[in-house]
Amino acid sequence: MASDPVISLRHVNHWFGSGEDRKHALRDISLDIHPGEIVICTGPSGSGKTTLLTMLGGLRSCQDGSLTILGQELNGASKEQLARLRLNVGFIFQAHNLMMFLNARRNVRLALELHDRYLDEDLDRLAAEMLERVGLGERVDYFPANLSGGQRQRVAIARALVSRPRIVLGDEPTAALDKESGRTVVELMKELADRDGTTIIMVTHDNKILDVADRIIIVEDGALAGPEAEAAFVQRMRDGNAH
Repeated sequence: MASDPVISLRHVNHWFGSGEDRKHALRDISLDIHPGEIVICTGPSGSGKTTLLTMLGGLRSCQDGSLTILGQELNGASKEQLARLRLNVGFIFQAHNLMMFLNARRNVRLALELHDRYLDEDLDRLAAEMLERVGLGERVDYFPANLSGGQRQRVAIARALVSRPRIVLGDEPTAALDKESGRTVVELMKELADRDGTTIIMVTHDNKILDVADRIIIVEDGALAGPEAEAAFVQRMRDGNAH
């Protein structure tokens, strides 16, 4: 059964700066992403991947073209509309953005406190359970300063996933993780996609996790690469993994 897209872009352009210094960051992007789809976005450094990701999460407004997320048009959206939309999105940033003065459990719990639907739940228990699932069951009371970089990243991932958002956006979510931890996290995301219909979009260069993707899109110089370039890229990555 075909479902309506969760995210739909039509001829989206984005610029940074103004006047002669204006940089064309995204060029005429049209794309549909559906519920439960896992999309990996890759491409050269500086090609516009992170700009696209932040736009898909309502962190920046749509300047030109049409961007609809969860049925809401974001071209011309107010700050309040963007803030409301972000409640449905779990973000995993490269810099974990953890609160250093809160322990792991409190950091994860923060994401639940934003949602009225969890008011009657035991938030500490939900936070601890999600930390257990990312392999940090023994570290729930640790502060970020006492965790390794990979452990902090797993706290950030637990925080992004704990409220079971409709959309999860990850910017190199497995970059700080060893192979085993990266696999654990990716399997957890896949489970969310399968069970809850969560849509997951990851910007990554980690070819160890390509196999979970339903689709791989490539951004080159602000534009989406065509199907031939995508197929060639996937083949190169698979060849690289075979060695």
